[in-house]
Parts: sequence; structure tokens; C-alpha cells
Amino acid sequence: AAFISIQAFPALLDLPQDLEVRAVSCGSRHTAIVTRGGELYTWGWGKYGQLGHGNNISSDQARRVEHLVAKGLRVEEVVCGPWTTYIRVLE
Repeated sequence: AAFISIQAFPALLDLPQDLEVRAVSCGSRHTAIVTRGGELYTWGWGKYGQLGHGNNISSDQARRVEHLVAKGLRVEEVVCGPWTTYIRVLE
């Protein structure tokens, strides 16, 4: 099982240098960002599938949600709840 660190202070994100972040949202134990290109990256606690990777695996590393890319969907907006992630997409 992945170790998910809980921090009580701001931390720098380790994202690929070519990503330009347009939006960010934080849930109680997970985070999501939307890039200028419309891709969604998520990380944190994934017990309820809130990371969108098709499983319940937690991750300390930001990962692109490949399902959206495969469907040709561009994310416009993201909002994280305590155990959920909501997105608005363009087709």
C-alpha cells in the first residue's frame, strides 16, 4: 500500500515542467489539477475511487487520468469534495 503523507504546511508540487496548471482543487485527502491543455491529474488518498484511475489505489505522485484522454475529453473545471472529484468537460 502506498504511503500518503499528511502535511500541515504548504508543499511544492513535483509536476512535469511542461505542464501549465489552470485550476486546482483539494478534497479532504486528495488533490486534482487541470492543465491548460485540459488534462486532469490527481493524487492522494484513493480509497473510494476519487482519483479517477479506475481503482482504489492511493498515490503521492500526480498521475494523469488516462480514461479522459482515451475518450477525447478535455477538462474545463474540477471540484473536489471530501471523497469525490467532479469535473466539467468539453467533448
